[in-house]
Amino acid sequence: MEKKEERKVKVQVRNLTKYYGKLLVLDNISFNVYDGEFLCVVGPTGCGKTTFLNILSGLIPATSGGIYIDGEPASPYKHNISYVFQLPSCIPWRTVLDNIKFGLEIKGMPKDEIEKRVEKIIKLIGLKDFLNYYPKQLSTSMQQRVAIARAFVTDPDLLLMDEPYGQFDVKLRIYLEDELLRIWEKLKKTVIFVTHNLEEAVYLAERILVLTQKPTHIRSEVNVDLPHPRKVTDPEFVKIRTQITELVKWW
Repeated sequence: MEKKEERKVKVQVRNLTKYYGKLLVLDNISFNVYDGEFLCVVGPTGCGKTTFLNILSGLIPATSGGIYIDGEPASPYKHNISYVFQLPSCIPWRTVLDNIKFGLEIKGMPKDEIEKRVEKIIKLIGLKDFLNYYPKQLSTSMQQRVAIARAFVTDPDLLLMDEPYGQFDVKLRIYLEDELLRIWEKLKKTVIFVTHNLEEAVYLAERILVLTQKPTHIRSEVNVDLPHPRKVTDPEFVKIRTQITELVKWW
């Protein structure tokens, strides 16, 4: 993986501000995300992490400020921005295969291109034996894998993930994190991953943004210069986790 200074800037967030009525939630936030970077965002509960992703995705407007992808204002009409939510968001009346195809169909892609992309992602994520299943026939973790496949198959300019493994136990969460890292290292997509789990952030990220309480701004940026796979007992891992904990201090 290239060092960040050798990569181009993929996403620019400039002076991002969000009010709900008179409540200032996001306070003049600015940062860059590099091409192919895995960036984690942590911060106190209720500081606006999900609001932050919702603005990045275009689901809600910013009060002021701008977001740029490859130098152009971010737009769902121009850019592929995929979003994996906290809870599985599979369409219940569509099979696994049809769920994965959904975003490509919405974009009006040719059938042969859809088939080629879907075949590739199915092999990569390991869903071949479940293509004709419906979401209700799958475990929560399998449904989340389908959502991740659907997000990656669109070849996103930016992949947003909002605590996608928060409801799983530790063993399953680590397994799914390892799967995500394997896919990310293979496809080299730009990922912004929001989590309240500090160990998860250190386990996944190349860089971590630490947010403050509302009105929210960036308190610190922490580089995680450790190779994958990472060991939570590694002294360097523990050192970074302790540093992040001291920065957050929400308890």
